[in-house]
Amino acid sequence: MDKVLDKKIKLIWDFRGPGAARTAEHYRKHLEEFIVIEELKFDITGHKHLSPTHSITFMVVAEFELPEVKDILKPHRGEVYLDGY
Repeated sequence: MDKVLDKKIKLIWDFRGPGAARTAEHYRKHLEEFIVIEELKFDITGHKHLSPTHSITFMVVAEFELPEVKDILKPHRGEVYLDGY
């Protein structure tokens, strides 16, 4: 069982409008760069197209990294990350 501090948190950014898909894909690249620069514990990112005008980008952080990352990147929302979901 993971320690409480190793709980994975999925931070999510929503993009809406006709350019949402491209914006979400592009923002993911910036998240990947941030993970490397900040030496974060996990390197899990992704994007998903929910409709033609709504896409999301996400990254997964360890719970102990959450306050700092949240203050810097200002995600729209977050949830507990279950591997593969």
